[in-house]
Amino acid sequence: MIDLSDEKFRIEIANRQSKPFESERLIFAVRMILSDYGVLETEFSIAIVDDPTIRELNNTYLGHDYETDVISFVLEEDSERSFLSGQLIVSIDTAETVAASIGVKPEDELLLYVVHGTLHLVGLDDKQPELAQEMRAAEKEYLERMNVPYRWPSDNEDDSRDGWVDDGAAS
Repeated sequence: MIDLSDEKFRIEIANRQSKPFESERLIFAVRMILSDYGVLETEFSIAIVDDPTIRELNNTYLGHDYETDVISFVLEEDSERSFLSGQLIVSIDTAETVAASIGVKPEDELLLYVVHGTLHLVGLDDKQPELAQEMRAAEKEYLERMNVPYRWPSDNEDDSRDGWVDDGAAS
């Protein structure tokens, strides 16, 4: 377990698989998003898992019997969202597979999943086209702020993220 927290922002990463990843970068992205959306205090966890694990969790909690990239859960929040307790479960296997198919770095794809899941936890949604545009714009903004190029299926017609719209958000 990696824990880079202070007394108001408790953010932990649980590594439940064997591949390396950059935990500090993921935590930085979460902190940035939560701060920008007015969260003053958080208890937040990110579980990095493999495809079999995320498939099992997706089936158990959401009734979806398939792998996905990220599942997000709001555990507790106050009415102003100044306090947020949440959890992300992210598949490093999916990040590697998609990254290879669209020509991006796996660590950048993993970062996108963490950004996307965190945006769900602060209230963004992408189930309807107009809401999806807002989500894509926010993803782009945060990735660019971290010097990561942003690509979406419109950038590449053969993009493997086509099925990514149903990301398993449980928030």
